Amino acid sequence: MGEEMRTFGYLCPKCGKTVMKTRSVFALAASGTEVECDCGESVLRIAFDGERYHLQVPCGLCGETHEAVCPAERVLEGATALTCAGTKQFCCFIGSEGVVEKQLRELAILAEKEQRQEEGEAFLDNVIMYEILSELRDIAVRPGGITCSCGSGRYGMEIRRSAVDLICRDCGAKLRIPAATDQDLDDLCCHMKLVLPGKG
Repeated sequence: MGEEMRTFGYLCPKCGKTVMKTRSVFALAASGTEVECDCGESVLRIAFDGERYHLQVPCGLCGETHEAVCPAERVLEGATALTCAGTKQFCCFIGSEGVVEKQLRELAILAEKEQRQEEGEAFLDNVIMYEILSELRDIAVRPGGITCSCGSGRYGMEIRRSAVDLICRDCGAKLRIPAATDQDLDDLCCHMKLVLPGKG
């Protein structure tokens, strides 16, 4: 039986990436430990006083550092989550690697949504934009669904506030798909295929 491990996860308030590191229960019980983001700008500190763990958690949701005191079993057994006092959302996870990874993915999506809302609505009409993107996905999976008249089938996508630009990766040609109104959606739904105006 290998040494028992615990995984810690949080969202770095500086670079916005998820941080997930695993530490042994032995090391945690002996002295506590630190979990640092690869960017070097944030550290989750875990100290042990013999009975309880004192955690300093960098919070990717509000940017503050939260302090929490947990009984030893909460840190060393099962799965636990610590809450951001400001947003009332979970901001730190302790548990098995699989559980922490799943929770961190959801936390990253939540943080992205919050940020978009703070910056004002990301799209002119969110519903239309998501429908347009869904329709583009459907067209893209058809054989020869999205191509360029230069002969390339490789393209990139840039999502703007009220349109989606398809850009040929070979010649740089651009096709703008409006994504603001019901009419835009109807127009796109008429197309079985899309061809970018190649610069060949």
